[in-house]
Amino acid sequence: MDSVETYWADRAALQWQVELGVTDAVQDTPVDRYALDAAKPKPKVPVVGPDGPPPLAEPTEVDAVAEARRLAAGAADLESLAAAMQGFEHCELKRGARSFVFSDGQAAARVMIVGEAPGRDEDRAGKPFVGRAGQLLDRMLEAIDLGRAHDDATRAVYITNVLPWRPPSNRTPEKAEIAMMLPFLERHIALAAPDILVLMGNTPCQALLGRTGITRMRGEWVEVLGKPCLPMFHPAYLLRNPIAKREAWADLLALKARLRG
Repeated sequence: MDSVETYWADRAALQWQVELGVTDAVQDTPVDRYALDAAKPKPKVPVVGPDGPPPLAEPTEVDAVAEARRLAAGAADLESLAAAMQGFEHCELKRGARSFVFSDGQAAARVMIVGEAPGRDEDRAGKPFVGRAGQLLDRMLEAIDLGRAHDDATRAVYITNVLPWRPPSNRTPEKAEIAMMLPFLERHIALAAPDILVLMGNTPCQALLGRTGITRMRGEWVEVLGKPCLPMFHPAYLLRNPIAKREAWADLLALKARLRG
């Protein structure tokens, strides 16, 4: 009981001293504050030469395109190419995307389709062309007896995009983003070795042909990386402009005739 009463008495006395403005507690023996300051280690003064302090090292700029070429050239197969692309840290789209979208379909297919970039549905699924535009693409291919799910390489297709990560709000890819990912796309085409390339929309045409204007280019066969190439309307464009489906059907028939020939 005495110890409890002593505790509360001491606490009340301490509180009274705090209210009076006391900020430091003192011990039974005095403390030499000057001796404490002398015992503190003195800060080290940097040695400055006669010409002044050494210059700060300037940050080195990384050539993203050159680094992409180096990584792409070192990929011996599609699996190692996908790993190299996932490890590429210079494309800011990677930080905002949910999924890395590499490809879909059969890699040994005669036809390789190159699209623009993943959209919202593709970013969620981790596969290209799975939204409404992808469903329309599947129906278009089925009309000429092709499809990404075919086991027969002569009837299968292989699908990829210029960019493996979704741009914010599905915006059009920037020229710098296309340029830094182009070495990977070129290596992707070389490793898949298709007989025919189909470029869906302006972005793959800009990447591989160096020009845009899909309404003028569509349906005209050109050569890309030593392979016959057919520019076509992107299925998303056809959803917004159904009247263009007539031209798209003509392009599909041209693709079918080229495969037969």
